[in-house]
Amino acid sequence: MFRVKNVLTLLIFSATAAMGLPAHAGNAADEVVINHAYVRATPPGAQTSAAFMVLENSGEVDHALVAASSGLGKKVEFHNHIMEEGMMKMRQVMKIELPAGTHVTLEPGGLHVMFMGLNQRPEMGDTVALTLTFADGSETTITIPVKMIKGMKKHG
Repeated sequence: MFRVKNVLTLLIFSATAAMGLPAHAGNAADEVVINHAYVRATPPGAQTSAAFMVLENSGEVDHALVAASSGLGKKVEFHNHIMEEGMMKMRQVMKIELPAGTHVTLEPGGLHVMFMGLNQRPEMGDTVALTLTFADGSETTITIPVKMIKGMKKHG
């Protein structure tokens, strides 16, 4: 049994080397570091909010975010703002590419996580649990603070 395991390990190592892949590629949840995450506080009656963050892929292989979930919204999607026919429009994107060794910024006016059909109003000082699912099937759950965006008036 010991010899079979060693032979299988050698075959896997040889196959990954032949394809030009790193022999010790980890899963995305272990290799993607999430920094500066926050959820936008909303005024009373708002039905949407968004989360922003910096995603850093410290690994040697490309990864991608393919889904997100949270109790904050009935639906959670990835969105991007694009200029179309002279107007800024928001569109759903099915995944967010995370190239190896780089970082991707989710920010107002760009890529972001969109919460729709809010189950509760995110208020300054609250925290929100957000689960991110990667293309390799790995997941990470983060707890992120709710913050006011510059220019917003505090609502009580």
